[in-house]
Amino acid sequence: MKKKLFLIGALVLTIAGVQAKVKLPHILCDNMVLQQQTDARLWGWAKAGKAVKVTTSWNGKTVQCNADKAGKWLVKVQTPAASYTPYSITFDDGDGQVVLQNVLVGEVWVCAGQSNMEMPLKGFGQCPVENFNHHVLEAQNPKGVRSVKIPSIMRMTPQEDADCAWRECTPQNVVDFSATGYFFARLVNKTLNIPVGLIEANKGGSRVESWLTKENLEKYTNEPTDTMGIVNFKKEWDYHRALVWGNGTFNPILNYTIKGILFYQGCSNVGDPGNQYSERLKLLVEQWRQQFGQGDIPFYFVQIAPYESGNIMGTWNALLQEQQFRASQIIPNSGIVCTNDCVYPYELTQIHPTQKQKVGERLAFLALNKTYGMQSVICQSPSYKEMTVKNDTIFLHFNDEFGGLNRFEDINGFEVAGADRVFHPAKAQHYWKPGGGKWDEALMVVSPEVKEPVAVRYCFRNFLLGNLGNMGGLPLFPFRTDNWE
Repeated sequence: MKKKLFLIGALVLTIAGVQAKVKLPHILCDNMVLQQQTDARLWGWAKAGKAVKVTTSWNGKTVQCNADKAGKWLVKVQTPAASYTPYSITFDDGDGQVVLQNVLVGEVWVCAGQSNMEMPLKGFGQCPVENFNHHVLEAQNPKGVRSVKIPSIMRMTPQEDADCAWRECTPQNVVDFSATGYFFARLVNKTLNIPVGLIEANKGGSRVESWLTKENLEKYTNEPTDTMGIVNFKKEWDYHRALVWGNGTFNPILNYTIKGILFYQGCSNVGDPGNQYSERLKLLVEQWRQQFGQGDIPFYFVQIAPYESGNIMGTWNALLQEQQFRASQIIPNSGIVCTNDCVYPYELTQIHPTQKQKVGERLAFLALNKTYGMQSVICQSPSYKEMTVKNDTIFLHFNDEFGGLNRFEDINGFEVAGADRVFHPAKAQHYWKPGGGKWDEALMVVSPEVKEPVAVRYCFRNFLLGNLGNMGGLPLFPFRTDNWE
């Protein structure tokens, strides 16, 4: 009997010891990537008042803090320069250690948005990623690329943890990485020769409102934030819900120290009135920057691709693209990727275009130029600057040509209209004339059906593919010179 009581007592002590051991959120685990050369945050739970010691192998230093009344604790550790050296981190609250292994230090980016960011390298059903096999086989080379996928979970209140784990880049694992995020990370990794970590916190079908906090939704929108309002949302559109995706999928990562945010979203906001989308996206960026507490971290995002949207000749898609371009002008330290050339003609009704490599690499161009100082990299698409009209011809000038446009002949995508506001296909060609001691270059646009043009549009339809770009091969942003809608 004494022996049995002793064993039971020992078992109770063992269980108590296990339960008392310091607890970490799932995102802090083996194989993770920490942001280099910064005060990186590490956090978790322990018994209230317990002293928690954190020791990092790269410098052997120990930092300490006490868990608060709720058992929460957070420390900051100084991280070294990026390298492929695997490190360890030891957490000890006196009741048992937790040791994280194979930790790399490099650059950490969040992959946020909806399904085109969530879309894995293996694609979705009937939605492949171009050159899949080649990318899988090449995945043995970017040894420093790692990713963690945060589960897409709806919650009415902000969650502090999510069931996730960091993954190394291997031919077996890479198929589940965000395709857009992976192509971004692969190019940054190859160019800078440092590890890159991706935190994938996204949800297919989500709107920009899906990620706003209850406070921002109640202050700036009419979106429901109460349980009844959420429940009454049509079940088939659950992924459109405001609030709940930010609470369940984004909130668990807010303590993590990052470099910046990549964002690919907008399809579910097509049809928003006026400037609503651009203002709410600006609000979301301000919210995230405040929540991460790292100042105006870079925010690079993707303009939605051409999509039929029920009517090829309609402009709902183009109006949302216009709002996204406006957002890039009003959000500090941001950049936008144009995707007008990232869709094949046969993808008229394909909401998930196959050309994800272009998208991810263009996000990388923005980061390499604007964040990492490689100013020789052309990262900005050309955009409309001004026009003049002479007789039946419109002359156009553009921003960000970087020395010129990418083609001389067979330019597609332009339409012009007269006072009747009816648009007709137009022919565009280069025009040069000497002026002010230098050659003045413009694009000359004319349509036989419009003798007195007053407005011009470029790819301003739900689905209209152009082929004009700048010297960096980046496509011209869709635009209009009128305000008729």
